[in-house]
Amino acid sequence: MQNYQPLKQYLADKRMLVEQALEQYLPQADTFPPLIHESMRYSVFAGGKRLRPVMVLMAAELCGKDNNSVAFAAAAVEMVHTYSLIHDDLPAMDNDDLRRGMPTNHKKFGEDTAILAGDALLTLAFQTMVDPQHCASWSPAAMLRATYELGSAAGSLGMLGGQVMDMQAERRQISPSELEYIHRHKTAKMIMASLRIGAILADANQAQLAALTTYGEKVGLAFQIVDDILDLEGTTEELGKNIKRDLKKQKSTYPSLYGISESKAMANNLINDAKISLQIFGEQARYFVQLADYIIARTH
Repeated sequence: MQNYQPLKQYLADKRMLVEQALEQYLPQADTFPPLIHESMRYSVFAGGKRLRPVMVLMAAELCGKDNNSVAFAAAAVEMVHTYSLIHDDLPAMDNDDLRRGMPTNHKKFGEDTAILAGDALLTLAFQTMVDPQHCASWSPAAMLRATYELGSAAGSLGMLGGQVMDMQAERRQISPSELEYIHRHKTAKMIMASLRIGAILADANQAQLAALTTYGEKVGLAFQIVDDILDLEGTTEELGKNIKRDLKKQKSTYPSLYGISESKAMANNLINDAKISLQIFGEQARYFVQLADYIIARTH
């Protein structure tokens, strides 16, 4: 069995930088009006893997940039991700009452405040990306490209579009191509964008950017397939959210279309392809390789 302890420590160090950046850019809970800021901070600091913002830092580091200098972009990515979770959990969407082992935002603060907290985090993400205090350190072209990546990955041609298709797929049989569209857009787009943002800010060359893009596409799709499997095989305690949600909402998933064994094989193939895509980086990409393996082995 692979020893993931060095990887876990590496990721923990990156998460600490993300937490510090989030603390820097999020208003304090008592900032007027306090209700919205309490709600925003409640979901942002509820825990979680911080996979997407950590990938921003990892990609920048791999391409030769200091982590601290791109922490603002990692924080912005996490704000967008958290906004999407708050809105996902709403009664009009997935109607969940548990997230990261805690009551969902709308259960804690009410639907009206939860909607506004999500809106506020999405807005703050773009405010953070173009904050004048760090813009002076980057070329306008790099800042524009990185901000564009975040917006396009989160919008109707990215994550949001995948969520719309996911809702429309409930209680009906969908094709494999429709299912892949949902997973690639709902989940993989933001993972891919996180890597591209870090690489762009690090002034990566075209070969490096292409390799990280492919890695993000493959790992992102595998990540969601594993999520589908864990929804059936995991526990509420491990996952921090209710299980068998897809079954209850009669959603088409990889296990429902292909079976669990075939779904695991597909995820493994994607992970292998992801690792191959980083060969141009050699040993420097070792944590990316280990992370890909860990995504398959994870239980939450």
